Amino acid sequence: MLTERRAVAALRVFLVLLFAILVMFQTFSLPGQFRHMAQESPDFAYLRWPATIVTVFWVLCVQVVIVSTWKLLTLVKNDRIFSTASLPWVDAIVWAIGAAWVVLVGVFLYVGFNAGDPGLPLLLFLMLTGVTVLGLLMVVMRALLRQATTLRSDMEAVI
Repeated sequence: MLTERRAVAALRVFLVLLFAILVMFQTFSLPGQFRHMAQESPDFAYLRWPATIVTVFWVLCVQVVIVSTWKLLTLVKNDRIFSTASLPWVDAIVWAIGAAWVVLVGVFLYVGFNAGDPGLPLLLFLMLTGVTVLGLLMVVMRALLRQATTLRSDMEAVI
């Protein structure tokens, strides 16, 4: 139990750190990077705002996962993880990953049809495969959580 508490505390520290870094990226780094790209490569300046919007959206999806994970950690701490209170937070994670995946498919298709060299499309395909695996893993984990929640409810009803 002590190890679990330490792990939850450490995870929370790193979630706060990650969230803060993502806010910095979202507000300063990403818009500034694409502004600089537009200045350095005027041929690609038309991509400044779409690229900014897409990357900020992906960061937002990660932030949704972080907040949902925080809420799930609270349920773990209170020994309520196997209750119906956890399901909306797991659903939020699945939906955030799904939304990021849909946008990534669009970016992959756009880049794939317009790329002159295969490097970036292959990198995007690798990312797309990784996000697909992560999304499907979360769907399976959600199903396992529902089963465990049902079993726990049944056990409490018997006792």
